[in-house]
Amino acid sequence: MAKLRLSLRTGLNRQPDAMQKKYRNGRAPTKTSVEDEIAHLRGLDLGGLRARWQGVFRRPAPAHLTRHLLFAVIAYRLQADRLGDLDHATLQVLDRTVAKLEGPAMSARLASFDQKRTELTPGTVLVREWDRQSQRVMVIADGFAWNGQTYDSLSKVAFAITGTRWNGPRFFGLRDKDDRSTTGARP
Repeated sequence: MAKLRLSLRTGLNRQPDAMQKKYRNGRAPTKTSVEDEIAHLRGLDLGGLRARWQGVFRRPAPAHLTRHLLFAVIAYRLQADRLGDLDHATLQVLDRTVAKLEGPAMSARLASFDQKRTELTPGTVLVREWDRQSQRVMVIADGFAWNGQTYDSLSKVAFAITGTRWNGPRFFGLRDKDDRSTTGARP
């Protein structure tokens, strides 16, 4: 049985180059057809992108992925399938990198990362999709900037965006979901 490789770009398994067809249908598509398909993807809502993911990857889309990430991964996979994926030398470099990070060394690195102690440095941009719109918040020296306003906490930014009280770090994905639920909130 053929050994499967981990693709770092999509996090999905792929077959070794010898087992792949260069193009899914055996012939190179025109550049326009790939562009047209990606343009069509841009017009899809979250549900449409989830359905397209199912068609491309033959499995349901991960529930935590935002519209932006679904679009990016699907667009990459469509281009790679039709125009060719990473070359053999690049795959070897990626395989060596993954091999160095696997096992106890990687577990130790992950264990040392504590979400609750992550410091946000000025200039960091936090992105959250809310109500089908991408919300971008910049970390500044004295707080957070969003929509031309300055806020002293992420929770106040989350309230300004949603109209509902949220734990700001949780809203922006910096903390895991805790046991308490927020009444009336929607993802």
